[in-house]
Amino acid sequence: MELGISTFGEVRPEGVAGGANESHLRMQELLAEAKLADETGLNVFALGEHHRPDFVISAPEVALAGIATITKNIRLSSSVTVLSSADPVRTFQNFATLDLLSNGRAEIMAGRGSFTESFPLFGYSLGDYDALFVEKLTMLMEINRQEVMSWKGRFRAPFNNRGVYPRPLQPSLPIWLAAGGTPASAKRAGRLNLPLTLAILGGKPAQFVPFVNLYREAAAEAGHDPAQLQLGINSQFYVAEDSEQAADEFYPSYEILMNRVGRERGWHPMSREQFEYLRLPDGPLFVGSVQEITDKIIYQHTLFNHTRFLAQIVKGYIHHDKVLRAIELFGTKVAPAVRAAIG
Repeated sequence: MELGISTFGEVRPEGVAGGANESHLRMQELLAEAKLADETGLNVFALGEHHRPDFVISAPEVALAGIATITKNIRLSSSVTVLSSADPVRTFQNFATLDLLSNGRAEIMAGRGSFTESFPLFGYSLGDYDALFVEKLTMLMEINRQEVMSWKGRFRAPFNNRGVYPRPLQPSLPIWLAAGGTPASAKRAGRLNLPLTLAILGGKPAQFVPFVNLYREAAAEAGHDPAQLQLGINSQFYVAEDSEQAADEFYPSYEILMNRVGRERGWHPMSREQFEYLRLPDGPLFVGSVQEITDKIIYQHTLFNHTRFLAQIVKGYIHHDKVLRAIELFGTKVAPAVRAAIG
């Protein structure tokens, strides 16, 4: 199993036109997190795209290019590229450039996005939410397969017999689909024989077993070998020397994040009792001691037989030294134990 770090780069909104000191600091912290993840032997470092004042990553491939220059082995991925509101040609060019800079370590994780700010920002209608993603994913996959191509679609200007450059160092860029549990996403990834990453941020993981089964069944029906599929699980994460320390350090930032998003979506306010329920052994939240995190990954592997686990960091107001310690524990303690247990 591949084990890695995922983050969206939470930052305190600054409300400035320039002089974004908090954002500058958070970006330097992300560089340090990626470097440490690489040094501790983790397999993947992923950055997710948002277009909000409380997240610093709007261009994952640009930040990953900086990370490429200070890391050696770790794979560099978006934890979501909001493909619906992006240009597939430019997306491919940016990640191919990242691939060349990183000696062949780039990946794209394409998704529709859990937030919708990018649609009005780039001039797209939410009424085309699904159609945009389907068309642009088709185009991105075609660009990835061939150097020179022609294109005609509904949402982008056509072109004829044009090359898209640069080409990556890898034979092709790995393209993963990012999903949150929608059955259509499982079927689409299976039919296209694409790797799939499932974000489990709420609800018991066991509830997602039918979703994963649907992914593999769709692949089999399309003539693909389900045993060859790659499946990733992404869950929010924090590890410390003991369980209560992890919970006490993580909860204040988690509560702020969830309640901020919850106010926008009409959720009930987060409570400490609900938080403790989510971090039970069969819950979705990976917050606890080294042994608890190890056991939880192994337990979920019995459910999904997945090939990758991404630990999503929610830094918030946690001191950065503690975040680095969590990454160190994950890479030096949790990862070896998980690999020894499941091979």
